[in-house]
This record gives sequence, structure tokens and C-alpha cells, in this order.
Amino acid sequence: MVLMQIIKKIRLILLLLGIIFTMSCRYMPDMAEGYARMIYPPLSAALSAFSSLFPFPLMEVFVVSLILALIIYPIRLHKKGIRLRKIMLSEGEILAWVYVWFYLGWGMNYYRHHIYTRMQTTPVAYEEQHFKDFLKDYTERLNDTYQPSTDITDEELKQHVHAFYAHLPASYGLAQPKSWQEPKDFIFTPLYSKVSVLGSMGPFFAEAQLNADLPEVQYPFTYAHEFSHLLGVSNEAEANYWAYRACTESTSPTLQYCGYFGLLPYVISNASYLLPKEEFQAWVRTIKPEIIEQYNEKNTYWRELYSPWIGEIQDFTYNLFLKGNKIPSGKKNYAEVIGLLLSLPREGK
Repeated sequence: MVLMQIIKKIRLILLLLGIIFTMSCRYMPDMAEGYARMIYPPLSAALSAFSSLFPFPLMEVFVVSLILALIIYPIRLHKKGIRLRKIMLSEGEILAWVYVWFYLGWGMNYYRHHIYTRMQTTPVAYEEQHFKDFLKDYTERLNDTYQPSTDITDEELKQHVHAFYAHLPASYGLAQPKSWQEPKDFIFTPLYSKVSVLGSMGPFFAEAQLNADLPEVQYPFTYAHEFSHLLGVSNEAEANYWAYRACTESTSPTLQYCGYFGLLPYVISNASYLLPKEEFQAWVRTIKPEIIEQYNEKNTYWRELYSPWIGEIQDFTYNLFLKGNKIPSGKKNYAEVIGLLLSLPREGK
């Protein structure tokens, strides 16, 4: 009995320290950056080495098991005559540990320094001509790299993506990729397709996850996007930035096109907002018809899989989640990748 009480005290002290550390990182970016550079790399390497032993994502198994346990556990305790207050305290402690595990395992990366700080630059103010120059250059590269077929083997994709991230300067603050790290397919792919989730980061076991329904033209960009999350990137615009570079700076023509195509939704979003309607429509006409057709087919494909009522709940929840983790623009953050491309220097340019 005495030993059990000592263990409980130690457990609660560790939990309290975990919460204090998490909250400290939230309000002290320097501490969060220290975590991202010194704690997260070896921790994620160890977690991903363990999770790589399983062909399926442990994240989904864990979440389903947790939900079932939170439902069944109090019922069983209640039948044994345990008071409701004690049951609620036990469940509260479990959820607190999940909270700490989420942030210690990966979520603390939300609080680290912005990519502008890590790359020692500042965002440029919007200039119409600068944006139009970017748009012209991007469109030319998109058209020039067009590939009718975008099939690529998983091994070739892994080699290109790993090589890109492995050669980034250490000052950028991304963890080094490990040979055993590669995204896994969702277990519940149909559910993710209903809410148009293409991939996600599993924080509890350092797992990047992909939607098995991804069309081949979207697969490489999404792969590189989720892999950047695994290496310590939390900001969605930054993840898109690295995915774009990982693909377009590859020696593979297929990956190059997939990179430019993967950026197309965000370019369209920004161009439609910043350009007059007639000018925007004129720009769209400069894109190869084959690419526009492929883009429309992709949108139709996901629209047919989408479930509005489930999707709206997921959109609302995820938007709140991002805003609660220091990404004030919420889901709009994805499209902010264009601002990064206009502001950040490119190696060799």
C-alpha cells in the first residue's frame, strides 16, 4: 500500500512537470526551439524506430483503444462500487497524460520559432509586380514539366525525399531523416476521404500517415509534406514550402511536375484574390489545358468521396485546433505557402 502511494505521487509529480514544461514552451519560443532541436530529434527517432516495426499506424490503434477505454473503464469501475468522483479523477489523469504525451511527442513544435526566424529573413511586403513575376515563372515551370503519367515507385520517392531533407542546413532546425522513417497508409482511409484529409502526423509514435485514396499526381507532394511534419515542422504553410522544394528540386521529372501541380491550388487561391477577375481568367488560360483538366478531375474525385456533414465538423474542429496552437489563420495557413516562396531565398538562386 505504501509503495503504491509512493508510485502514485511520483506519477503525479511527473505529470505536473510535463504540464509545466508544455505550458512554458507555449509562452517561451526559445524553450520550444530548444525542444525542437535537442529533444525532439532523438525522441522521434526512437518512437519511429518502434512504430516502424508495425505495418499499420499505431496512432489510429491508440486513439480507438483510448476512446473505448474511456467508455468501458468507468462502467466497470462503477459496477465495482467505485465512487463517481474517483472515476472522474482517474479519467482526468489519463487525459492529462495523453495531453502531455501529444506535446512531448511532437506537438511542442507548434510553439517553436517561425521559419522566417530560423532562416534569418523577414517576410516581404506584397508587391503586385513581384507576385506577377512569380506567377509567370511558376506557370512556365508548371507547363514545361507537365507529365501525362506521374507514376513513381515508393522506393524512388523515398530516396529523393530523404536526400532533400538530409542535405538541408542544420540551422533550419529540421531533424535528420532516418532510413526506417516513411509514411504509412491510414487504416480508416474511407473515413479520411469523406473529410478530404490527405495525410496527417501521428504525434504519439512519430508516424507520418497518408490517405491510400490519393491520386498518383498528389501522392509525392503529400508524402513530402507529411514527412516534413515528421522532421519537426508544424506550420502547414511551411510543410507545403518544404514539400514544394523537395519535389521541384529533385532530378526526377515526375517529382518536379508533382511539386508544381501540388502548389497549384494555393497559387489559384492567391491569384483569384489578388488579381482582377479578367486578369485572373487570362492567367488561367496560360496553363496547359491538359493540366486544367487534370486539376478539375482531381477536384471532382475528392468531391465525390466527400461527406459534407462529417467534413464540416472536421473543418471546424481542425480550424479551432490550429488557432489554439498559435496558427491564427487556421486552415487558411496552407495557402500562406505563397508568401513564404515570395520571401524566402532559394539555394542556388
